[in-house]
Amino acid sequence: MAKYVCELCDYTYDPEKGDPDKSVSAGTAFEDLPDDWVCPICGAEKFEFQKLE
Repeated sequence: MAKYVCELCDYTYDPEKGDPDKSVSAGTAFEDLPDDWVCPICGAEKFEFQKLE
């Protein structure tokens, strides 16, 4: 699964870790995050993230 980085603060969403603070389980792909999920650091919405190549 691909990692995604926030264009505003450089936070990297790693699907192997998920986002336990927001009840997102490890193994959750970025595409499967809830629509209302936001960056845990700066609050950016999903469209502000870019896939890491």
